[in-house]
Amino acid sequence: MAEKSKKGGKKVRVLVGGVFDLLHVGHIHFLSQAKALGDELVVIVAHDETVRKQKRREPVNSAEDRAELLRALKMVDEVYIGAPGTIDYELVKRINPDIIAIGPDQDFSCERLKGELRKHGINAEVIRIPYLYKSDRAKTSKIIRKIIETYCE
Repeated sequence: MAEKSKKGGKKVRVLVGGVFDLLHVGHIHFLSQAKALGDELVVIVAHDETVRKQKRREPVNSAEDRAELLRALKMVDEVYIGAPGTIDYELVKRINPDIIAIGPDQDFSCERLKGELRKHGINAEVIRIPYLYKSDRAKTSKIIRKIIETYCE
């Protein structure tokens, strides 16, 4: 029997994925907006190898540390570490989300992702979360640059 949400229907499970290195206010805004879409928020944290490939840099914090930080946030219900490389569709299938929320700066076509999900038997709705503010207030790359400019010269 499906669990009931606070609103009386089936619990809505929302899934997000990301690096979440140097947790900052932009991450909090994204996670809060994603949680507001449903009852449960599940996060897949990018594997360290994936960070190296996508960001072309070493992660500041390990995947295990990033996962632990996310688990400590009240809006997050579950956290998994993704497989190295690309989207782990088997993990997504096991999580069984109703909604997959994409961050405003994540380089995904929602329609293309939806098509790939369907190919793997995953029927989740895909929603792009907008920036909460007109200009991006926080990005990990900007924070790293500021630290280097301020403290390493």
